[in-house]
This record gives sequence, structure tokens and C-alpha cells, in this order.
Amino acid sequence: MLTKLKFATAISCIDGRVHLPIINWLMREYSVDYVDIISEPGMDGIFVSYPAMVQYIKTKASLSVVKHGSDIIFVSAHHDCAGNPVSKEEHLEMLKKCVVDIRGWELPVKYIISAWIDEKFRVNVVNINGAKQ
Repeated sequence: MLTKLKFATAISCIDGRVHLPIINWLMREYSVDYVDIISEPGMDGIFVSYPAMVQYIKTKASLSVVKHGSDIIFVSAHHDCAGNPVSKEEHLEMLKKCVVDIRGWELPVKYIISAWIDEKFRVNVVNINGAKQ
């Protein structure tokens, strides 16, 4: 009998430099088997400036949660983002909006995690479930 696979959902920039660090971190910290990736250039900026696109992202996240049983949504911003070239401080403020919006989706997940991916492409948790760490 096969055990149920555990999924997480990552909402991130298309920048390929961030994908493996995010996947590896989620696999190590939350023992997931797979990570569904939803990516757009400058993802945190999309949450601030393009509400219609956020609805499309919500649809994708819902599919991951409902069909794959993902119980973690991980949203990130990163250093040297070409799609949203703002300061780290601005990215961190935008991540707050991302978390508020994702919580508003009311998906049945255990964790909503936001993180900053630094210049060495390390995952730095900003908050979990909207509570500042």
C-alpha cells in the first residue's frame, strides 16, 4: 500500500534561482514530497498591483490544495528581482499583503508561510500564519 504523498504550494517569482532553495527548504522543514510551483515575475508586486491576476493565482492554489491535498502555502519575494525591482523593505511590506490576501482565500491549509530569499538564495522566514517570527 502506498502512503499518501505530502504536497506544499509555493507562490513565487519565475526566477529559477529561487525554486530549488524553496523546494529544498520545504522538503527539509516540512517533510513534503512535492512542491507545486505557481510563478509569475515579481509575484509579491502582483498581489499589490494586479488583483485580477491574484484571482488566477488563487485558482491555481485552490487546485493544488484540493487535488493534491497541499496543506502549506509558501509565498516569497527575493533579492535582485527583475520583475519587481524594489528595496528589500518594500518587498517585505508587499509580502504582508500577500499573506493577508492568501488568508482571505480561506483554503483548508495548516500553514501560510512568507519568506525572503536573500542574496545567497537562502530562505529566511518572515512569518508563519501571519504571525511575525
